[in-house]
Amino acid sequence: MSTVVVSVRIRKDVREILEKAGINIAEEIRRYLEELAWKVEVREQVEKWDKLLSNIKPSSKGFSVQSVREDRESH
Repeated sequence: MSTVVVSVRIRKDVREILEKAGINIAEEIRRYLEELAWKVEVREQVEKWDKLLSNIKPSSKGFSVQSVREDRESH
């Protein structure tokens, strides 16, 4: 997998506080961006599914009861 470099500017005091707390800033930023990208992909898939499902008519009232009954009687 190829990677790219992303540069971010933060205030010096913020960096000092995070480093003093033992936080790996680069790793935290990487993790956040990867999670954000995953959420974007999920949202896009859900939108695709919504579009596909919007073209499907709902089943008639009582369909599930009738379907289950027919299945039970066929055994």
